[in-house]
Amino acid sequence: MSDPAARPNVLFIITDQHRADHVGFMGNPVVRTPHLDALAARGTVFESAWVSNPVCMPNRSTLITGRMPSNHGVITNDRSLEWGANTYVRRFRAEGYRTALLGKSHLQNGISRLTSRGSHDEPSMVDPWPAGWNELEFAEHFLDGDPDWPDDFYGFDTVELSLNHGAAVEGHHYQWAMERGARHDDLVVPQTADNPKARGGDPWWQVYDPPYGEEFHSSSFVADRTINFIEEAAEEGSPWLAWASFPDPHHPFTPPGQWYDRHDAADMELPATFDDPMDGAPEYLKMAQKMSVHDMNQWVALTGATSPEVTRAAMAANYGTIEMIDDRVGQILATIERLGQTDDTIVVFTADHGDMMGDHHLLLKGFMHYRGCVQVPMLIADPRRTPGRSSSLISSIDLPSTLLDMCEIDGYHGIQGVSQTPVLDDPTASVRDAVLIEDDMDIPRMGPFPTSIRTLITPTHRYSRYDTGEDQVYELGTDDDERINLAAADPQLRSDLIEQLTDTMIAHTDKARAAHAVAAN
Repeated sequence: MSDPAARPNVLFIITDQHRADHVGFMGNPVVRTPHLDALAARGTVFESAWVSNPVCMPNRSTLITGRMPSNHGVITNDRSLEWGANTYVRRFRAEGYRTALLGKSHLQNGISRLTSRGSHDEPSMVDPWPAGWNELEFAEHFLDGDPDWPDDFYGFDTVELSLNHGAAVEGHHYQWAMERGARHDDLVVPQTADNPKARGGDPWWQVYDPPYGEEFHSSSFVADRTINFIEEAAEEGSPWLAWASFPDPHHPFTPPGQWYDRHDAADMELPATFDDPMDGAPEYLKMAQKMSVHDMNQWVALTGATSPEVTRAAMAANYGTIEMIDDRVGQILATIERLGQTDDTIVVFTADHGDMMGDHHLLLKGFMHYRGCVQVPMLIADPRRTPGRSSSLISSIDLPSTLLDMCEIDGYHGIQGVSQTPVLDDPTASVRDAVLIEDDMDIPRMGPFPTSIRTLITPTHRYSRYDTGEDQVYELGTDDDERINLAAADPQLRSDLIEQLTDTMIAHTDKARAAHAVAAN
């Protein structure tokens, strides 16, 4: 470090709905990610990184609190993270860091509030927070100028949001684009088949070239505002923590201009399991295989892969969005280098969850615990440590504890992740024997569709249990395509995994006390 007494800066890069194998450093031979690959070459790559929940809001809330969704309360996309929730960002800020969230937040359910289902019953507890605390991410607040903003948003002192996905431009992103000459009618794009577009939309309306140039796209916004924040913090001489949060490559898949042309759909190779009949899979997943993207009742829904043409088009556009992100990551890293802070900056890269992208004839995400959805890319580049690759287990929940440890900042009561610094020091080390993945929906049970799933990942197996009574056991390493369900064939293995899942769930029970807990006399 250029100043051994100074704490390092932290650049936390997060993408949305990004599979572990859709980056070059994880072995993908088609997608081109030279900047992320170079970052991986000087960091530690975690080859076995898993989410705590394969849905946006629950896992993002875990990534910032270090707590399981069942404990921080955001179990699905229909509720906001409690305003008083402690976060590792708040701990960094308390230690003198400038902190910024630039891009997608989704810590509040502004983008997904239509999924909220009210209840006629009295609530389980009283909401003590001022009215409007959970409406900060409502897009309509930004149409006539930037709304008033609190000086502490879950620990962030600076917040500039890009709301929504695909070509839809909302939030601070909308104001930024308008100030740079964009047209309102091009930015306010409905998430429907009749949206405006420059090209595309066939064979699926969610794959197209936006009606505006790349200079207005979300990835450009995130890079521009991250660079601006880092430059301001450097000028102040403050240590900084920046969340560069890209809304892509989440669907709709809308890489702009040159990025739309990066890959030809006809060249895309379908996944090996595209025609998998999923013998031994839960009944609802077999039903989902038969669902068509053309029959989705909303633009985010459980769906099958529909056809080779739809899947190849999605893959090609998905790669284009990832390559544009990589280009903008390169711009951010070049700024850090120009400011002379590369040797003083820890860089993390990960995603909130993955995408099936044709695996098992399924597309997108939602209540699917195959590795396409639950495994994510992850690396930590620390200039003080030797680069390496690790096959040891890591979970999204571990990143807050790890960063606090790396920067010698105390944690807080209730944080549940484990620090992975021993693995950063020795990639052959391991601090976990299992990862727990939760998934819940607050809806009535309908036919074969579950409302709760619990998955256990061990170094050798994936075990998933559904509240329908169904379960799956797959052997990792020898059956990474997850074709052969061993639950019935090996009852002893199944029994052992059930016992380990039970123990792991008990270990993740919340024992924390809130700030208002009565102090001992």
